[in-house]
Amino acid sequence: MPLAEVATQVWLFAGAAVISLLAFGALILAPAIGAWGRTWEKATAVLVSLLVLAALVLVGFVIGAFIVYHWDTISSWFQ
Repeated sequence: MPLAEVATQVWLFAGAAVISLLAFGALILAPAIGAWGRTWEKATAVLVSLLVLAALVLVGFVIGAFIVYHWDTISSWFQ
């Protein structure tokens, strides 16, 4: 699959995903790991951080699904 056949939206969403994961690693994961000294504490911090990431992704999915489902009503607000 040549690069020219990939839609622009795919590149935008992929870029947003990479930026989001880098921000998560730098702003949430790295401080959580650095705050603890023992290996099991660091592992627990990584696990809890991944649970936070999963919760954020789930909230984003639910909000997105709500917007898609109710788009007819929402779009009428802007007219």
